[in-house]
Amino acid sequence: MSPQIVGSPAAPSAAATPDGASAPAPAPASDRAPVAVPAAADGDALTATTTVTATATAPVTAHATATATVTATAAATALPGLPRALSTRARTLAGAVRRRCTDLARIESPSGDAPRLDALAEELSAGFRATGATARREPGPAGDHLVLEWEGQDETLPHLLIVGHHDTVWPVGTLADWPVTEQDGLLSGPGVVDMKGGLAILEGAFALLADLGQRPHRAVRLVVVSDEEVGSPDGRRLVERQLRGAAAVLGLEPPHPDGRLKTARRGSTRVRLTVTGREAHAGNDAQDGVSAVDELVDQLVVVRGLAGQPGTELNAGRISGGSRANVIAGRAEAELGLRFSTVEAQRRTLDNLARLTALRPGARVRTEVLSSRPAWPERTGNPLLRHVRSLAAVLGQQLDGGPAGGAGDTNLPGSRGLPTLDGFGAVGAGAHARHEHIRLDQLAPRIALLAALLAVPLPRLRDRTEG
Repeated sequence: MSPQIVGSPAAPSAAATPDGASAPAPAPASDRAPVAVPAAADGDALTATTTVTATATAPVTAHATATATVTATAAATALPGLPRALSTRARTLAGAVRRRCTDLARIESPSGDAPRLDALAEELSAGFRATGATARREPGPAGDHLVLEWEGQDETLPHLLIVGHHDTVWPVGTLADWPVTEQDGLLSGPGVVDMKGGLAILEGAFALLADLGQRPHRAVRLVVVSDEEVGSPDGRRLVERQLRGAAAVLGLEPPHPDGRLKTARRGSTRVRLTVTGREAHAGNDAQDGVSAVDELVDQLVVVRGLAGQPGTELNAGRISGGSRANVIAGRAEAELGLRFSTVEAQRRTLDNLARLTALRPGARVRTEVLSSRPAWPERTGNPLLRHVRSLAAVLGQQLDGGPAGGAGDTNLPGSRGLPTLDGFGAVGAGAHARHEHIRLDQLAPRIALLAALLAVPLPRLRDRTEG
């Protein structure tokens, strides 16, 4: 078993605060800074003392500036010593998180390889349990998923949901010619940014809180699915189940390469296009055959025209078919990846694909949706982003957000209007490519940010909130 990132046990609650919540006992005397959880309930108004410097990519409006200061005051005033404590401890833990990411990346876990995914699931369970989580394995057809829970200081509040995955796009054996390596401040290897770095950072954030004698402000649930890279065809049910009653949803996917969080995602659908023809000898009886390969090629031309409509993009990711050069192909298929900027574009394109018909007598064409994620549109105003941006400012970080081209498990809550942000994983680049890497100098800031987000009360995120 790889070494986990282990903090001190959380201190028990000791005294009642004015609003009836329990305040934790102080951490044991040491060089750590004292951290006290505020009595203010979620959504309470706080006066502002700290403002946020926005990046050039997303100017801060007057309304955003005014509301963003609320969280800054909550952390800087109601939690004395928190910024210094989190930043200092995060720097101390960064080395352990780097090693943890390396160890996780060395456990190859391609989508569909149940034994390897299950081995990694057990390793992740052990690490998160060491930070105070309860863990259970949820069987899946292509590998077990994980559901982990941490108790909060106020168990009456709606839970915070975090979503992640432990499968990668890299086949077994990739490490043989591309080992995990560290050079020039970068950690490179298959799956380090997507998303074993994010899982290691979250483990570090919980370890940091435990080391300070703290629990999250509210209960936290983490769902780690084993099939995200193929669209979460089975894992989606677990994410959906945990959405009920969630105050907000965070994703552990990597952020934009410049560190910005992800505030919207395009929809995505995987479609299998299967063509059946009729086999025959390619020399003696060619007239008796119907080539499935030829039919598939022509169908792909049609499909490309359908996908050329506004708001739709197509990637023909895999094509196979036929058996021998002297045999008319009796079967061929293609796996298509489609991305959509709007729900309307997604519906229109999938309806058109479902109506495909054969172009050759004797051929048959079938379309099958393998997995689908709805578009998560950008929304005007984003109190969750303002809250996180303000926490980052208190920690001395500049942070913003923007839409992303890829899809993930945050598409589901985002499409339903739940307060959702993604990109809390490791800062880096090259997901699904041979230059995949994370920036080691950004580990400590991400650990501190996630720990702060877990510890500080959420503001009111919706007009009609559950807590």
